[in-house]
Amino acid sequence: MIIINNDSQTVIIVIHEIYGINEHMKNICHLLSNKGFDVICPNLLNKDTSFDYSHEKAAYLHFMDNIGFKKASDIIKRLLLDMKDKYKKVYLIGFSVGATVAWLCSKEESLDGIVGYYGSRIRNYLEIDPHCPTMLVFPQKERSFHVDELISCFEEKKMVEVHKFNGLHGFSDQYSPNYHVKSAQEAFSKVIEFIKRH
Repeated sequence: MIIINNDSQTVIIVIHEIYGINEHMKNICHLLSNKGFDVICPNLLNKDTSFDYSHEKAAYLHFMDNIGFKKASDIIKRLLLDMKDKYKKVYLIGFSVGATVAWLCSKEESLDGIVGYYGSRIRNYLEIDPHCPTMLVFPQKERSFHVDELISCFEEKKMVEVHKFNGLHGFSDQYSPNYHVKSAQEAFSKVIEFIKRH
């Protein structure tokens, strides 16, 4: 688990991808901390090391077989209960499976907002109508679904804003072959703006 304390009244809980707390997640936590927020990134995998990107299939199977979306969202919901009396504002920022976990928590009363980066599995939970401001970030193109079709599903959801950036899944991850510098910077600026707005 990563815990960075800046004595802020706002905490951001970062929800990692299938790989666990890797260098990308550490980097995101430090970027958010540099903006003055308190940051927590729980280790949902219950293992000391993260998966390497070359072991994507093993990482995915480990997540689905040992954790899954229900257990992961239950862990985050318990953490939210712990945070609600300690902070004035509580946000979730999730990446990939972490974005879907954040989406599954979006009806929790203690939340002030969620951000989901390329949460492709959100398409399996479109019946959810978030109760808090929600910002979803998608790349131009995804392997497993048509991005614009999914984006059109959020038009009726009042609390949801969607942004699409150049690049592929993982564009904000400087350790990924899909890293897109300009899109990563633009998306992060929009995230900070969104948090400050809400």
